[in-house]
Amino acid sequence: MHDDIPDVRDGLTRLERVILFTLREAQREMKGRNVPTTMLYGRVCEIVPVSVERFQRALQRLTGNGWG
Repeated sequence: MHDDIPDVRDGLTRLERVILFTLREAQREMKGRNVPTTMLYGRVCEIVPVSVERFQRALQRLTGNGWG
């Protein structure tokens, strides 16, 4: 329920924090190479249940890559 409320310390939601942590771990495994979004999504889903749409919105917010 409180997963969508940004933390006052850094402004990140729980989902955004999980995405960043999972991305860092995947980049280490891939020796710094780019991590495919589908791989990242699959790994995030192992930690927290999230729809594709919600995942994409959070990822767009983190990358500043919004389309509108």
